[in-house]
Amino acid sequence: MTIDEYIAARPEELRPVLKKIRMVIRKAAPRAMEKISWGMPTFWQDENLIHFAAFKKHIGIYPGDLCHIPFKKELAGYKTTKGAIQFPLDKPIDYELIAKITKFRVLAATAR
Repeated sequence: MTIDEYIAARPEELRPVLKKIRMVIRKAAPRAMEKISWGMPTFWQDENLIHFAAFKKHIGIYPGDLCHIPFKKELAGYKTTKGAIQFPLDKPIDYELIAKITKFRVLAATAR
């Protein structure tokens, strides 16, 4: 499966959101390779940088363990776990925040 196939298999109303998230991540991580990992669209550059997935009521962003710590204030209104952020579909998606998190992950991955 490719990311295009993943997006095409999702409900029509979610496709524009998923395409935009993909574009935002691609712009923030231009050297990253796209693949499907753990059944989710994934951007890889020396390691898995970030995954995203569509669910019934939210978009899940998976930047890896503890990645969201530098963004604690910006993530205050979102449901988060150790390695996941949920962007509810009944609110505007914060694409700028997704870009910031992706850029942070690129820097972290290249620093190792």
